[in-house]
Amino acid sequence: MVIKKDSSRETYDRAKIEAGIIQSCHKRPISTQQINAMIDEIENQIFNMEEKEVETSVIGELVMEKLKALDEVAYVRFASVYREFKDVNTFMEEIGKLLKK
Repeated sequence: MVIKKDSSRETYDRAKIEAGIIQSCHKRPISTQQINAMIDEIENQIFNMEEKEVETSVIGELVMEKLKALDEVAYVRFASVYREFKDVNTFMEEIGKLLKK
């Protein structure tokens, strides 16, 4: 089960993670195989936690960690939706963090 931001619960759905990643990777040089491998790694991490319920925030952070290592543009795209950037300054702060590395 997955615990959402509003505290509601729903069944885990791989397709939701896949849809978010695919959207973030749109028109980026990332293959379907890379995306599937990333999702497999994320799922393994989730299942290895051996928890009956996992918060969506944990899943989101895992996705961002993997995207950051794979493609910074895809990472920023995902983070902008996931973290709900309120304005350009918040967006620029996240890009600034990437540039410092």
